[in-house]
Amino acid sequence: MSLETKHPLQLTANAITVLERRYLKRDDEGKITETPEQMFRRVAENIALPDRTYHPSADVEALTEEFYALMANLEFMPNSPTLMNAGRDLQQLSACFVLPVEDSMQSIFDTIKNAALIHKSGGGTGFSFSRIRPKNDLVRTTNGCASGPVSFMKVFNAATEAVKQGGTRRGANMAILRVDHPDIMEFIACKNDTRELTNFNISVAITDVFMQALQDNADYELLNPRTRRPVGTLNARDVFNQIVESAWKTGEPGVVFIDRINAANPTPAQGEIESTNPCGEQPLLPYEACNLGSVNLSLMTMEKDGTRVVDYARLKRVVRTAVHFLDNVIDVSSFPLEQIDQRVKTNRKIGLGVMGFADLLLKLGIPYNSERALQMGEGLMNFIDDESKQMSHELALTRGAFPAFAESRYPGERLLRNATTTTIAPTGTISILAGVSSGIEPLFALAYVRTVMDNDRLTEVNPIFEQAALLGGFHSPELIAGVVRQGSVHELAAVPEEVKKVFVTAHDIEPLWHIRMQAAFQRHTDNAVSKTVNFPRSATPTDVENVFEEAFKLNTKGVTIYRDGSREGQVLSVGTAKAPAAEEGEDKIEPRKRPDITFGRTEKIKTGCGNLYVTLNHDEAGLCEVFTQMGKSGGCAASQSEAIARLISLSLRAGVNPQAITKNLRGIRCPHPSWQKGGMVLSCPDGLGVVLERYLNWREGKEDTEDIPSSHGLSALDKLAGACPECGGTLEHEEGCMLCRTCGFSRCG
Repeated sequence: MSLETKHPLQLTANAITVLERRYLKRDDEGKITETPEQMFRRVAENIALPDRTYHPSADVEALTEEFYALMANLEFMPNSPTLMNAGRDLQQLSACFVLPVEDSMQSIFDTIKNAALIHKSGGGTGFSFSRIRPKNDLVRTTNGCASGPVSFMKVFNAATEAVKQGGTRRGANMAILRVDHPDIMEFIACKNDTRELTNFNISVAITDVFMQALQDNADYELLNPRTRRPVGTLNARDVFNQIVESAWKTGEPGVVFIDRINAANPTPAQGEIESTNPCGEQPLLPYEACNLGSVNLSLMTMEKDGTRVVDYARLKRVVRTAVHFLDNVIDVSSFPLEQIDQRVKTNRKIGLGVMGFADLLLKLGIPYNSERALQMGEGLMNFIDDESKQMSHELALTRGAFPAFAESRYPGERLLRNATTTTIAPTGTISILAGVSSGIEPLFALAYVRTVMDNDRLTEVNPIFEQAALLGGFHSPELIAGVVRQGSVHELAAVPEEVKKVFVTAHDIEPLWHIRMQAAFQRHTDNAVSKTVNFPRSATPTDVENVFEEAFKLNTKGVTIYRDGSREGQVLSVGTAKAPAAEEGEDKIEPRKRPDITFGRTEKIKTGCGNLYVTLNHDEAGLCEVFTQMGKSGGCAASQSEAIARLISLSLRAGVNPQAITKNLRGIRCPHPSWQKGGMVLSCPDGLGVVLERYLNWREGKEDTEDIPSSHGLSALDKLAGACPECGGTLEHEEGCMLCRTCGFSRCG
């Protein structure tokens, strides 16, 4: 019997879509040449091979079956590069890398080259720019002035963009700068215009000295990295306020508590940790990489005495097998640089985490925003960390401890095969493959609307909620329609209060619960915890400040926040549709000529691409033309807005009802909606529709207000989040990145 038939896959439609788009092998013509079962078999066979190196008589076939079952049963998933590349020519299996950036042109451009090689292989890169001398510092070789770290970040960003053009997805980067670098204020503000540095997430490395100065409302010293001498001071509260203000506006920068990270550095003799991977959960030494994987907690339950409880026996088996799997990954990986290969095999770091935690809580009937949930999260991670260490110890007894063990912080304790064993990653697309919630995040929504061929919109409701509604006797088509509209059940009268308490979404939860949950998992995680603290649009900078301070008090290693609608400046894409051609001999409507004299008004409206100035004119025959001007920007956004305006003008002069034009423009979404006084603008076309609708109301003598007219046919979730540029699905924000759970599209920066 084949492996496939022993473990038939239970994949969702979204999982199959993501596999076909991003994971399965293709031939030279782009045709898919393997099934999901064959992909898991390819990975399992490849990852089982090292056992024969350590034990010549090892039953590799049985281990292959064990690894295959682990993935086929959706109990565990390795990080994406392992699924994509294991058993193939590339054989680069790690997702996380950190590269050093020294204070010289040669080092900077060597690092850019190395980053390009990593991006090409599917990995993400983190950098600390803290060693680069500040702006206007002396450059002795040329007697000139340095341009500073932010200017070089732009060079890295451009290189990442160029590499993306030759591959299937954009590389992701993390940029970190120490809070005591003289250019820290420029760095904090470098992404206030979110059209800049679009391939970077940024975080400020906060020191203990800075936090003490913040507590004392005192100044702290700025240090020139070239000389390590003080070159000035800043008030800690002023700097902190700028961090808070920028994060409130755009979601960036995040903060990492760099001294706390180094206090937990397992191999301090090899140097200080300076940076993390793009989503912040994996602090790494320069030239270090880490391979990650996640246990599906949603499956780790069972019925006992009529009650659903955690199945710790199953969880133990999965954790132990996963650690074995991840340790083997190190041995079969082909790294893009010799320095990386050497350091990875010296420390043998792995990062086992979780996904489906929110689903687990739903099955257990525990609200995410409760003390019980915090206790459950901490207890689960304590168990996982203990079992992962025990398995790492057992591997060390037969394979040897990691080579740097003697100089690590572990001597005197039990031998370990791996310098670290646990990390909480965001999970992104692998949680889509498993059909569960992401990482330790709460549910983003209880229902999604998925666009498929021929523009059909299919409703997908969380199956755990739907089952609860059926068992509770309150399921109905009207209920499901309400869930789709609202995105949650918080304000639906048909849902019992005890059910509402359990089925909370990210936007129903107070921000402090988010950071408390992150801290609960961090207490038993070697590396760091990926977690986005979600804020409503109405949140104030003070709310953000409170979470940052709470993150430090609760001993997290960093924090990222996202306030709904705060990423308004991203470059957006507009889709087009080809209209059917007129039949031969069919009468064609010719628009009337433009009149010589028109009357009208101009209105400014904010969009994700900037300020859009819309002029609408009429003559004695009615509304006849539209002009647009896109602020100071040019390029695609301005040209597409002009094209849309010309087509609207032609339609108006051809006799098309303006109300019909408005109806077709309203509700068009793009990746980043824009907030302004009166409501939300979903895209540039939606903004044109808003202005046109208000103009028509004005012409009809209705009250002229600044409110955004409601867009028809959109759920609250549609309005809250942006649209996926690939499939039109809803985008979720996590750790500075965007993810579409319909097709797997992701973008960081």
